[in-house]
Amino acid sequence: MNDEDQQERVDIAAPAPPSGSPDAAQGGQPHDGHHPPTGTLSADRLAMKALEARLLGGERKLRRREVAAGAGLSLLSARKLWRALGFPNFGDEDVAFTERDQAALSTVVDLVRSGKLTEEAAISVTRSIGQMTDRMVVWQIEALVEDMVHEQGVTDAVARKRLVNELPALVDALEEVLVYSWRRQLNAGVQRLAVRAEAGLQASEEGREGDEDDAPLPLARAVGFADLVSYTSLSRRMNEKTLARLVQRFENKCAEIISVGGGRLVKTVGDEVLYIAETPAAGAEISLALAQAFTEDEILPEARVAMVWGRILSRLGDIYGPTVNLAARLTTLADPGTVLVDSMTASALEHDERFVLAPQPPENVRGFGEIRPVRLSRGLGKGLVLD
Repeated sequence: MNDEDQQERVDIAAPAPPSGSPDAAQGGQPHDGHHPPTGTLSADRLAMKALEARLLGGERKLRRREVAAGAGLSLLSARKLWRALGFPNFGDEDVAFTERDQAALSTVVDLVRSGKLTEEAAISVTRSIGQMTDRMVVWQIEALVEDMVHEQGVTDAVARKRLVNELPALVDALEEVLVYSWRRQLNAGVQRLAVRAEAGLQASEEGREGDEDDAPLPLARAVGFADLVSYTSLSRRMNEKTLARLVQRFENKCAEIISVGGGRLVKTVGDEVLYIAETPAAGAEISLALAQAFTEDEILPEARVAMVWGRILSRLGDIYGPTVNLAARLTTLADPGTVLVDSMTASALEHDERFVLAPQPPENVRGFGEIRPVRLSRGLGKGLVLD
């Protein structure tokens, strides 16, 4: 750890140094380190400045030391929060912040100083906001650009320039839906904890009792992977638009099935999706629905699917542990259009008439030794019903 990293371990709850100290806000006239004095601005530049002022809550007038001091915080502590949000580094003379930046910083600091959050929790929560919103806005911008290219018949470069003029009419609506969705998702997350306490732990006792390897991990979950067959060879033969549509169709179909099944899509990586569910039965229903959907799809190739019930560690919006690794290994063993589970997961499902379980020949799996895969098929009932 270098000296600067060591200095970063500054308590956010500590007040800022006195105004006369070297770490306090500097006086003098603001100087924008990024934008030299300008004469007549082009229409595009004016539109960009107007959009920026609207999004940032005003014109950039503050340096980083001024914002930190205004929030009653040392610069080093402020930088910890800005880094968590994913902001770039700014110099002492860069006029990069607005009063809204100062208010946001004060909000986080107040949560720590009031005892509602520890400093560690505040940094982690802040980082979650920064990383998720960064991915979200990239997704939204690309979706809007793609739509303009398709509907307006313009090039990608022209669409990106036009976006600056299109966004002002969308900002308020997008912000409203974002806050609405966050509240719904937060409620759903709390509800999942209740489901885990009732059904999840009960199923854990039935399906993983005495499994000492998984015991230290806190959450009992069904972990599933779905992997498109021959995606690499297909992608090499596709142009940019065709590949984009295939990926979007894959993600949309996965997200719909997983949400209808009461699960959560953890992440997608190219041709693969990782998901979790609260119980073995829910994970099995989702897995069968995914395999069937891709088998019947006229555009997408078939998928290999695997699901394992076990304990996991959930951190940073992702999941970790042997259960995740085993599910990934089983996916590579599955035949196209089929679902594999391990023997422990099969034991948790064996009395459920909705599922048929067919033991497969033993396989030597890297990191796990010999395991006995079990093929999962539809039994009684219709399975997941998609509107």
